[in-house]
Amino acid sequence: MKTPTAQELISGGVMLIDKPTKWTSFDAVNQIKIVLRTKIGHCGTLDPLATGLLICCTGDMTKSISDYQKLPKEYTGTICLGATTETYDLESQPINEKPYDHITNEMIMETSKQFVGDIMQVPPIHSAIKKEGKRSYDLARAGQEVILEARPITIGEFEITEIALPDIKFRVTCSTGTYIRSLANDFGAALGTGGYLKTLRRTKIGNFNVDDAISPLEWKKRINEEMPELPKKKKR
Repeated sequence: MKTPTAQELISGGVMLIDKPTKWTSFDAVNQIKIVLRTKIGHCGTLDPLATGLLICCTGDMTKSISDYQKLPKEYTGTICLGATTETYDLESQPINEKPYDHITNEMIMETSKQFVGDIMQVPPIHSAIKKEGKRSYDLARAGQEVILEARPITIGEFEITEIALPDIKFRVTCSTGTYIRSLANDFGAALGTGGYLKTLRRTKIGNFNVDDAISPLEWKKRINEEMPELPKKKKR
């Protein structure tokens, strides 16, 4: 994919951002917005601890955001067995520790098969899904009971790429709306040991690849170099 110029982005373009860990998707997009100063939106949120591909549309191309959101996605990451977390990842501390030494490679490979195809998945309660007009994670953090209904998703591939217990590395291709945190939690539950998502990287969205993306700060630098004449916003 040809990298758009700053002027092209102002009119309307598509940017591929490689989101760093511990950044929210909003943080990544905002770095571009403050220098480009045009409409911009991303096509699918990544959790703060996840890294990888964010597709962003600018200018007139923001009308196409919903089209990009529908594209299938690919992720790589690590599931840690032997414990669970409230958030299904490391945004909360591991609890409910269980032994995992009895788990064999054959058990792992066989269990992975039940998570391929059209399945029903319950999203994490620590998610942005709205429940009675409020974000699910806000209700969960307030100590309120949150019950989310299972949703249909499609997992095209769930490839186990490396086993070094308690860690299991994987590659997943899936439909939009899939929560890899839930996959990690459900996979650990199916093995009887518990499990949580230790690392996650989004590598592809449709035919777009993270190898063609650059960091938000690199985008910001490029735009500033191309358009040094842009006046700064006046303080109100």
